Amino acid sequence: MQPVVKFSRKDPKLFFQTLRERVNEYFDQNDIKKTGNGLMYSKTVAMFAMYFVPFAIILTQVLPDWTAILLYFLMGIGLSGIGLSVMHDANHGSYSESGWVNRLLGHSMTIIGGSSFTWKVQHNFLHHTYTNIYELDEDIDDKPFLRLSPHGKLKRYHRFQHYYAMFLYSLATISWILMKDFKQMVHYHREGLTQKCGFKPTRETIFLIATKILYVMYAVVLPIALGVAWWAVLIGFVLMHMLAGLVITTIFQLAHVVEGPEHFAPERTGTMENTWAIHQLKTTANFARNNRFITWFVGGLNFQIEHHLFPHVCHVHYKKISEIVERTARECNLDYFEHRTFTKAVASHLRVLKSLGNGNNLAHG
Repeated sequence: MQPVVKFSRKDPKLFFQTLRERVNEYFDQNDIKKTGNGLMYSKTVAMFAMYFVPFAIILTQVLPDWTAILLYFLMGIGLSGIGLSVMHDANHGSYSESGWVNRLLGHSMTIIGGSSFTWKVQHNFLHHTYTNIYELDEDIDDKPFLRLSPHGKLKRYHRFQHYYAMFLYSLATISWILMKDFKQMVHYHREGLTQKCGFKPTRETIFLIATKILYVMYAVVLPIALGVAWWAVLIGFVLMHMLAGLVITTIFQLAHVVEGPEHFAPERTGTMENTWAIHQLKTTANFARNNRFITWFVGGLNFQIEHHLFPHVCHVHYKKISEIVERTARECNLDYFEHRTFTKAVASHLRVLKSLGNGNNLAHG
């Protein structure tokens, strides 16, 4: 049985009420929509081009077979960009004011081999509601060979996890395609989460199976059928996903499994000490806020604090509203965790993995 958790309603400093008023005022005074703009649309074109242009070159066979490996690798960059910068906003409903546009682009997850359905349940519902709460946030569940929470089961091999974690991250999207989406689907159906989140189990089951088959058919079978060497296709396909898995997983880990953010293990039933908004501050960190390229490529996910507090605001606005969020948090004597650079955030993550692997306690509830 999963724990039943409620967040406190006591907020004597009115942090979130004040913050929402200030953020809304920013958008109103500047006459800005909270959804995407020209920057978002041009980025979408760029990300899809980085994925489909190399694939088109593979299919036309204008280059030697071995170059398919390099072209698939380039597709991995586009795949990462689609997942981080397009699919993510669309599935949060923040890409466009139009629901059908969000649904359409949300299915870009399907185009790159994943499942929009399982993503919405795991990420939008479980992760964004119960951030860093063991047994509820699947992102920090016990993984094969990884301990990501101080409340997780400690194994002897975990003391080496800071050495091998990045390799396991590179296998993440391969796992989505072959196993994870199916396991999650069965679990969500059984626990009633599918219907709770507004999905129909039979429809999602059929759609998941059909789209997985179609993905493998176009991404692997089609190039081979057209005459591209099978070994180049298979090697390239695996490298594409290893690159995407490493990039996507690392970016998400830098938000919550780093020094600063806390971890919690609730009672089987109970009320958390903090409100939902303050809980997000306590469990989330930013990184590289001043790096324009990283902000562009990772879809503003280096501003995870802002994303968790305002998931329905498009990431192109996070840089501006981060100043409001930080100021309001400081005024309320609340922590605002961040690492100044990407490398410092990665180093912090590896230190936390080492600490968790050795059984050391981190700041947690």
